[in-house]
Amino acid sequence: MTALSEHVGDLSAWALSREYAPGQTVGPHAHAEGQLIVSIGGAMSLQCGDRLWLLPPQRGVWMPPGRVHCMRARGAVSLRTLYVMPDSRYLARLPTEPRALTVSALLRELILRLVRTERVRCSDEREQRVMQLLVDELSWSDDLGLPMPVDADERLSRVCLQLVADPADGRDLETLGVAVGASGRTLSRLFADELGMSYQLWRQHLSVMTALPRLAAGEPVSVVALDLGYDNPGAFAAMFRRLMQQAPSEYARQFAG
Repeated sequence: MTALSEHVGDLSAWALSREYAPGQTVGPHAHAEGQLIVSIGGAMSLQCGDRLWLLPPQRGVWMPPGRVHCMRARGAVSLRTLYVMPDSRYLARLPTEPRALTVSALLRELILRLVRTERVRCSDEREQRVMQLLVDELSWSDDLGLPMPVDADERLSRVCLQLVADPADGRDLETLGVAVGASGRTLSRLFADELGMSYQLWRQHLSVMTALPRLAAGEPVSVVALDLGYDNPGAFAAMFRRLMQQAPSEYARQFAG
């Protein structure tokens, strides 16, 4: 990419592509620009404050300016990122909080188009039209991210990190509590007080988040369900539909072919 310093005053946004090796991490950092972060291949986990997202292909996150976040590649990942300048007129139309989004076929092509041109100049009418269409095409998801404990009880933090590392962990809350020195009742209260949801609902959100990249990669629903600890794929499908407003098979079909 060519240097941007000569063009900053004429920029609405700039874009780039990056490839990440399996397990590669990007430590806590923030940008003066807002970021539209989209995976076009592989799954990237992204945490901002007390929220964790897993970005499979064709999913993205909007990160407002100045928000500290970190990322980890779950396998090989291909990301495309659009940086919206802090003085851009488009910034006022974008959320002030991190938001997930579904990437339509049109939005994907618009992002790839801007990555090829590298920048959106205020003085270029064609680039401005592409940027305008891109902002119009953004479709925000109800996915607010998986709540994660930040500056919370250490016992709760240890349980959450263990489950994120192994979403198929079949231990009940009482057994998990023994490992961290807390009763199941205490952990249940901490989930409600610190994360704003029950342990069961948190586990369901974690299961869905973990399933998305596998379904997008074409793995059978039954295999994903069993790997996540569901003896009955129908129970997994019912839970998925309740949280995502579509069946796992419907979600997977978006990526077929």
